[in-house]
Amino acid sequence: MAVPAHNSIYETEHEDFRATVRTFLEREVVPHHEQWEKDGVVDREVWRKAGAAGLLGFDVPEEYGGPGIRDFRYHVVLAEEAARVGATGPGFTLHNDVVAPYLTGLTTDEQKQRWLPGFVSGDIVTAIAMTEPGAGSDLQGVRTTAVDKGDHYLLNGSKTFITNGILSDLVVVVARTDPDAGHQGISLLAVERGMEGFTRGRNLDKLGLKAQDTAELNFEDVVVPKANLIGEEGRGFVHLMENLPQERISIACMAVAAIEAVLELTLDYVKDREAFGRPIGKFQNTRFTLAEMATEAYVARSFVNHAVERLNAGTADAPLAAMAKWWTTELQKKIVDQGLQMHGGYGYMTEYPISKAYADTRIQTIYGGTTEIQKEIIGRSLGL
Repeated sequence: MAVPAHNSIYETEHEDFRATVRTFLEREVVPHHEQWEKDGVVDREVWRKAGAAGLLGFDVPEEYGGPGIRDFRYHVVLAEEAARVGATGPGFTLHNDVVAPYLTGLTTDEQKQRWLPGFVSGDIVTAIAMTEPGAGSDLQGVRTTAVDKGDHYLLNGSKTFITNGILSDLVVVVARTDPDAGHQGISLLAVERGMEGFTRGRNLDKLGLKAQDTAELNFEDVVVPKANLIGEEGRGFVHLMENLPQERISIACMAVAAIEAVLELTLDYVKDREAFGRPIGKFQNTRFTLAEMATEAYVARSFVNHAVERLNAGTADAPLAAMAKWWTTELQKKIVDQGLQMHGGYGYMTEYPISKAYADTRIQTIYGGTTEIQKEIIGRSLGL
């Protein structure tokens, strides 16, 4: 792609890892992805293969089976390569970027020994259950309750739109342990596969991300041992706020990777597709539109690289993450739409990658906190 090169944030070891990821995806994911989209879920075995290839649990300490590398650039490489081939099925990003910080940063040694080796090997697939049928971005509106019964909590409630919901073996559940304490009454509990009263509803039929299992989870008098409390009781909301910036920067990274993939896809198409006796890339309108797309992609990549460097340095705050999340995902919607337009009627056909990209893109401005929530966070940071 003939656009200016970025100042790369990657070093040799990251590019070596990229080669590993690319090979893994081409062998273990791409040949099966179409079938997984029909099934609505990936083959469980791909998780174990990903673990064996070193794609899970980058920052898990060596004593618990991980490499112990705290460098978010590895996470970004995985997201970039998955976007390049349209591999939206395996929920590795949620596992590594979203759930991992709770299990590495808030757990006891006993909990780490129980969960982290399986997290790294792919034997334990994870999910986080925040959203409820009546509470989406409003985490303080959570109605799922966990009543203290001495040595355990009695968990009741339901969650929806849970990524990895069907395959997950360990779910970090956001629940209210004190109904009268507002945000200070929220705690995080680890619910494990097989606990009596923990059931999964249907695998939800979505507009896009067809291969990714997204489910409803139900909890009816589930006995959750006190040993499964993650972090401190009553500080669940604080724990969530501390970890959401990484989740939002992760989504921004996926957005930029998707933008670049669609830009490349569209450039290839307009060079080959002819109309009125010449490639459509020769028309001024096409050139101008692609010039805008390439410039915006460059700006987005530069912004996200900065956010990743801040995240690695421990200085990425909530407003920066909110800026990255809303701006890149809204840009992703715009650029994918422009790319589809330039494909004409073929862009509307599901066998064309641009069509799938269009459907897969739409969720980006919703999950992880809607665009409106991100703007609210930024606005408050400005003293408004």
